[in-house]
Amino acid sequence: MTRRGRMSMGLAALGAGVALSAAVAAQAQASAATGFSQPYMGTPRYEPLSATQAGRDLQVNVPLGQKRADRIARLIGLDKSKVFTRRQYALFIAGKGKGGNRTAAKTLDAAVRILTNTWGRPLYSNVDGARTPTVLASYGLMVNTQGMLQSPANASAPTRKANQYLTPGGYMGTWARANGAAGTMRMLYRSAYTREAAYGFKSQGISGAAQLVPNQKGTAQSTVGMSMAPSIWIANFALIYVLNPKIAAKMPAYWAPIPPAIASAIAASPTGQVPYSQYRDQLPTPG
Repeated sequence: MTRRGRMSMGLAALGAGVALSAAVAAQAQASAATGFSQPYMGTPRYEPLSATQAGRDLQVNVPLGQKRADRIARLIGLDKSKVFTRRQYALFIAGKGKGGNRTAAKTLDAAVRILTNTWGRPLYSNVDGARTPTVLASYGLMVNTQGMLQSPANASAPTRKANQYLTPGGYMGTWARANGAAGTMRMLYRSAYTREAAYGFKSQGISGAAQLVPNQKGTAQSTVGMSMAPSIWIANFALIYVLNPKIAAKMPAYWAPIPPAIASAIAASPTGQVPYSQYRDQLPTPG
Protein backbone atom coordinates (compact mmCIF):
# COMPACT_ATOMS: atom_id res chain seq x y z
CA MET A 1 0.00 0.00 0.00
CA THR A 2 1.71 3.18 -1.12
CA ARG A 3 -0.79 5.95 -0.60
CA ARG A 4 -0.73 7.73 2.70
CA GLY A 5 -3.66 6.78 4.92
CA ARG A 6 -5.72 8.64 7.49
CA MET A 7 -8.34 7.24 9.79
CA SER A 8 -12.09 7.64 9.75
CA MET A 9 -14.94 6.78 12.12
CA GLY A 10 -14.57 3.74 14.28
CA LEU A 11 -12.74 1.03 12.40
CA ALA A 12 -13.14 2.67 9.00
CA ALA A 13 -9.69 3.54 7.86
CA LEU A 14 -7.77 4.74 4.82
CA GLY A 15 -7.54 8.30 3.53
CA ALA A 16 -9.14 9.98 0.54
CA GLY A 17 -8.48 8.73 -2.97
CA VAL A 18 -7.55 11.04 -5.82
CA ALA A 19 -11.04 11.22 -7.33
CA LEU A 20 -13.08 11.40 -4.13
CA SER A 21 -13.77 15.14 -4.05
CA ALA A 22 -15.11 15.08 -7.60
CA ALA A 23 -17.25 12.04 -6.82
CA VAL A 24 -18.77 13.71 -3.78
CA ALA A 25 -19.54 16.88 -5.70
CA ALA A 26 -21.14 14.91 -8.52
CA GLN A 27 -23.39 12.91 -6.18
CA ALA A 28 -24.46 15.51 -3.61
CA GLN A 29 -28.16 14.67 -3.68
CA ALA A 30 -29.60 12.13 -1.28
CA SER A 31 -30.24 8.69 -2.71
CA ALA A 32 -33.93 8.28 -3.49
CA ALA A 33 -33.72 4.69 -2.28
CA THR A 34 -31.93 5.15 1.02
CA GLY A 35 -32.05 8.86 1.89
CA PHE A 36 -28.29 9.20 2.44
CA SER A 37 -26.32 11.88 0.60
CA GLN A 38 -22.61 12.11 -0.03
CA PRO A 39 -20.17 11.63 1.51
CA TYR A 40 -22.19 9.40 3.85
CA MET A 41 -23.56 7.33 0.96
CA GLY A 42 -20.20 6.20 -0.36
CA THR A 43 -19.76 4.31 -3.62
CA PRO A 44 -23.28 3.89 -5.10
CA ARG A 45 -22.76 0.27 -6.17
CA TYR A 46 -21.86 -0.76 -2.62
CA GLU A 47 -24.52 1.25 -0.81
CA PRO A 48 -27.27 -1.40 -1.25
CA LEU A 49 -25.05 -3.90 0.57
CA SER A 50 -25.00 -1.89 3.79
CA ALA A 51 -27.62 -1.96 6.53
CA THR A 52 -31.11 -1.09 5.30
CA GLN A 53 -33.72 0.91 7.19
CA ALA A 54 -35.76 -1.11 9.65
CA GLY A 55 -39.34 -1.48 8.52
CA ARG A 56 -40.65 -2.66 11.88
CA ASP A 57 -39.54 -2.63 15.50
CA LEU A 58 -38.55 -6.30 15.50
CA GLN A 59 -35.78 -5.57 12.98
CA VAL A 60 -34.04 -3.00 15.19
CA ASN A 61 -30.69 -4.30 16.47
CA VAL A 62 -31.05 -7.62 14.62
CA PRO A 63 -27.66 -9.00 13.48
CA LEU A 64 -26.82 -9.79 9.85
CA GLY A 65 -26.40 -13.53 10.16
CA GLN A 66 -23.62 -15.53 8.56
CA LYS A 67 -25.22 -16.17 5.17
CA ARG A 68 -25.79 -12.48 4.47
CA ALA A 69 -22.37 -11.55 5.86
CA ASP A 70 -20.61 -14.02 3.57
CA ARG A 71 -22.55 -12.72 0.55
CA ILE A 72 -21.65 -9.10 1.30
CA ALA A 73 -18.02 -10.06 1.79
CA ARG A 74 -17.86 -11.71 -1.64
CA LEU A 75 -19.48 -8.72 -3.33
CA ILE A 76 -17.02 -6.23 -1.82
CA GLY A 77 -13.98 -8.29 -2.77
CA LEU A 78 -13.22 -10.43 0.27
CA ASP A 79 -12.37 -14.15 0.14
CA LYS A 80 -13.37 -16.00 3.31
CA SER A 81 -10.51 -18.45 2.84
CA LYS A 82 -7.98 -15.60 3.16
CA VAL A 83 -9.15 -13.95 6.39
CA PHE A 84 -7.29 -14.32 9.68
CA THR A 85 -7.21 -17.89 10.91
CA ARG A 86 -8.84 -18.63 14.24
CA ARG A 87 -5.40 -18.78 15.81
CA GLN A 88 -4.30 -15.49 14.25
CA TYR A 89 -7.46 -13.77 15.45
CA ALA A 90 -7.10 -15.18 18.97
CA LEU A 91 -3.51 -13.96 19.16
CA PHE A 92 -4.26 -10.57 17.63
CA ILE A 93 -7.23 -9.72 19.83
CA ALA A 94 -5.28 -10.78 22.94
CA GLY A 95 -2.28 -8.63 22.04
CA LYS A 96 -0.09 -11.69 21.63
CA GLY A 97 1.99 -13.05 18.75
CA LYS A 98 5.09 -11.35 17.33
CA GLY A 99 4.93 -7.65 18.15
CA GLY A 100 1.68 -8.00 20.10
CA ASN A 101 0.45 -4.98 22.03
CA ARG A 102 -2.13 -5.61 24.74
CA THR A 103 -3.18 -1.98 25.00
CA ALA A 104 -3.89 -1.83 21.26
CA ALA A 105 -5.64 -5.19 21.36
CA LYS A 106 -7.89 -4.13 24.24
CA THR A 107 -8.92 -0.98 22.37
CA LEU A 108 -9.58 -2.84 19.12
CA ASP A 109 -11.59 -5.54 20.89
CA ALA A 110 -13.72 -2.86 22.57
CA ALA A 111 -14.27 -1.17 19.21
CA VAL A 112 -15.42 -4.40 17.58
CA ARG A 113 -17.81 -5.05 20.46
CA ILE A 114 -19.33 -1.59 20.07
CA LEU A 115 -19.87 -2.04 16.33
CA THR A 116 -21.52 -5.44 16.90
CA ASN A 117 -23.74 -4.29 19.78
CA THR A 118 -26.76 -6.21 18.47
CA TRP A 119 -29.16 -8.58 20.26
CA GLY A 120 -27.17 -11.12 22.24
CA ARG A 121 -24.10 -8.82 22.45
CA PRO A 122 -24.97 -6.11 25.02
CA LEU A 123 -22.56 -3.50 26.28
CA TYR A 124 -22.50 -2.89 30.03
CA SER A 125 -22.32 0.54 31.61
CA ASN A 126 -22.60 2.21 34.99
CA VAL A 127 -26.01 3.90 34.88
CA ASP A 128 -27.15 5.54 38.13
CA GLY A 129 -24.85 3.25 40.08
CA ALA A 130 -26.11 0.03 38.49
CA ARG A 131 -24.42 -2.22 35.90
CA THR A 132 -26.77 -1.81 32.94
CA PRO A 133 -26.91 -3.63 29.58
CA THR A 134 -27.62 -1.70 26.38
CA VAL A 135 -28.12 -2.76 22.75
CA LEU A 136 -28.14 0.21 20.36
CA ALA A 137 -26.17 -0.68 17.23
CA SER A 138 -29.01 -0.01 14.75
CA TYR A 139 -29.25 3.59 15.95
CA GLY A 140 -25.52 4.16 15.53
CA LEU A 141 -25.36 4.91 19.25
CA MET A 142 -23.58 3.45 22.27
CA VAL A 143 -23.46 3.97 26.03
CA ASN A 144 -19.95 4.31 27.38
CA THR A 145 -18.81 2.72 30.63
CA GLN A 146 -19.70 5.91 32.52
CA GLY A 147 -23.30 5.85 31.30
CA MET A 148 -23.08 8.56 28.62
CA LEU A 149 -25.02 8.11 25.39
CA GLN A 150 -23.04 9.03 22.26
CA SER A 151 -22.15 8.15 18.69
CA PRO A 152 -19.45 5.48 18.35
CA ALA A 153 -17.50 8.16 16.48
CA ASN A 154 -17.33 10.34 19.59
CA ALA A 155 -13.78 11.44 20.33
CA SER A 156 -13.80 9.53 23.63
CA ALA A 157 -14.96 6.18 22.22
CA PRO A 158 -12.70 3.13 21.74
CA THR A 159 -13.99 3.00 18.16
CA ARG A 160 -12.37 6.39 17.60
CA LYS A 161 -9.23 5.67 19.61
CA ALA A 162 -8.67 2.46 17.64
CA ASN A 163 -7.82 4.58 14.60
CA GLN A 164 -4.24 5.08 15.74
CA TYR A 165 -3.62 1.35 15.41
CA LEU A 166 -5.11 0.96 11.93
CA THR A 167 -3.15 3.36 9.74
CA PRO A 168 -1.10 1.76 6.93
CA GLY A 169 2.23 0.87 8.48
CA GLY A 170 0.62 0.94 11.92
CA TYR A 171 0.02 -1.75 14.49
CA MET A 172 -2.48 -3.96 12.65
CA GLY A 173 -0.54 -4.08 9.40
CA THR A 174 2.77 -4.59 11.17
CA TRP A 175 1.33 -7.38 13.31
CA ALA A 176 -0.21 -9.06 10.27
CA ARG A 177 3.07 -9.10 8.35
CA ALA A 178 4.92 -10.51 11.37
CA ASN A 179 2.35 -13.23 11.98
CA GLY A 180 1.64 -14.66 8.54
CA ALA A 181 -1.34 -12.49 7.54
CA ALA A 182 0.24 -10.11 5.03
CA GLY A 183 -1.96 -11.55 2.27
CA THR A 184 -5.04 -10.85 4.34
CA MET A 185 -4.15 -7.18 4.55
CA ARG A 186 -3.45 -6.96 0.81
CA MET A 187 -6.90 -8.43 0.16
CA LEU A 188 -8.47 -5.90 2.52
CA TYR A 189 -6.78 -2.92 0.89
CA ARG A 190 -7.82 -4.08 -2.58
CA SER A 191 -11.46 -4.50 -1.55
CA ALA A 192 -14.21 -1.90 -1.25
CA TYR A 193 -12.79 -1.07 2.18
CA THR A 194 -10.26 1.45 0.91
CA ARG A 195 -12.65 3.61 -1.08
CA GLU A 196 -15.50 3.40 1.42
CA ALA A 197 -13.19 4.41 4.24
CA ALA A 198 -12.18 7.47 2.24
CA TYR A 199 -15.82 8.57 2.15
CA GLY A 200 -16.01 7.79 5.85
CA PHE A 201 -13.07 10.03 6.61
CA LYS A 202 -14.76 12.92 4.84
CA SER A 203 -18.07 12.17 6.60
CA GLN A 204 -16.51 12.36 10.01
CA GLY A 205 -14.68 15.55 9.14
CA ILE A 206 -17.93 17.45 8.54
CA SER A 207 -19.93 16.07 11.47
CA GLY A 208 -18.64 17.98 14.50
CA ALA A 209 -18.70 16.69 18.08
CA ALA A 210 -22.07 14.95 17.67
CA GLN A 211 -20.95 12.66 14.82
CA LEU A 212 -24.51 12.15 13.59
CA VAL A 213 -25.70 11.58 10.02
CA PRO A 214 -28.73 13.23 8.37
CA ASN A 215 -31.14 11.19 6.26
CA GLN A 216 -33.89 12.49 4.03
CA LYS A 217 -36.17 10.16 2.12
CA GLY A 218 -38.80 12.21 0.32
CA THR A 219 -40.19 14.59 2.93
CA ALA A 220 -39.16 12.38 5.87
CA GLN A 221 -36.10 13.61 7.77
CA SER A 222 -34.24 11.54 10.34
CA THR A 223 -30.88 11.12 12.02
CA VAL A 224 -28.63 8.13 12.72
CA GLY A 225 -25.22 7.71 14.32
CA MET A 226 -22.08 7.80 12.19
CA SER A 227 -21.43 4.05 12.33
CA MET A 228 -24.60 3.42 10.30
CA ALA A 229 -23.70 5.64 7.35
CA PRO A 230 -23.45 3.22 4.39
CA SER A 231 -19.84 3.98 3.52
CA ILE A 232 -18.66 3.58 7.10
CA TRP A 233 -20.79 0.50 7.72
CA ILE A 234 -19.19 -1.21 4.69
CA ALA A 235 -15.65 -0.23 5.72
CA ASN A 236 -16.20 -1.41 9.29
CA PHE A 237 -17.79 -4.63 8.08
CA ALA A 238 -14.83 -5.36 5.80
CA LEU A 239 -12.30 -4.87 8.55
CA ILE A 240 -14.20 -6.97 11.09
CA TYR A 241 -14.81 -9.70 8.49
CA VAL A 242 -11.10 -10.15 7.78
CA LEU A 243 -10.54 -10.46 11.53
CA ASN A 244 -13.37 -12.90 12.17
CA PRO A 245 -16.32 -13.59 9.82
CA LYS A 246 -18.43 -14.96 12.66
CA ILE A 247 -18.20 -11.67 14.51
CA ALA A 248 -18.86 -9.63 11.35
CA ALA A 249 -22.15 -11.57 11.12
CA LYS A 250 -23.15 -9.85 14.37
CA MET A 251 -23.15 -6.38 12.83
CA PRO A 252 -26.58 -4.71 12.61
CA ALA A 253 -28.60 -5.67 9.54
CA TYR A 254 -30.85 -2.59 9.80
CA TRP A 255 -30.53 1.05 10.80
CA ALA A 256 -33.16 2.91 12.78
CA PRO A 257 -33.74 6.67 13.18
CA ILE A 258 -32.62 8.11 16.49
CA PRO A 259 -35.63 9.51 18.41
CA PRO A 260 -35.68 13.25 17.59
CA ALA A 261 -35.34 14.43 21.20
CA ILE A 262 -32.21 12.33 21.63
CA ALA A 263 -30.68 13.44 18.33
CA SER A 264 -31.32 17.09 19.23
CA ALA A 265 -29.78 16.67 22.68
CA ILE A 266 -26.63 15.02 21.32
CA ALA A 267 -26.31 17.67 18.62
CA ALA A 268 -26.63 20.44 21.23
CA SER A 269 -24.08 18.93 23.59
CA PRO A 270 -20.56 20.39 23.27
CA THR A 271 -19.14 16.92 23.88
CA GLY A 272 -21.65 15.01 21.76
CA GLN A 273 -22.72 13.11 24.89
CA VAL A 274 -25.86 13.04 27.06
CA PRO A 275 -26.71 10.96 30.15
CA TYR A 276 -28.31 7.70 29.06
CA SER A 277 -30.43 7.67 32.20
CA GLN A 278 -32.37 10.68 30.89
CA TYR A 279 -33.31 8.99 27.61
CA ARG A 280 -33.35 5.24 28.30
CA ASP A 281 -37.16 5.06 28.13
CA GLN A 282 -37.01 6.09 24.47
CA LEU A 283 -34.61 3.30 23.50
CA PRO A 284 -34.90 -0.49 23.73
CA THR A 285 -33.14 -2.51 26.41
CA PRO A 286 -32.05 -6.16 26.18
CA GLY A 287 -34.77 -8.66 27.03
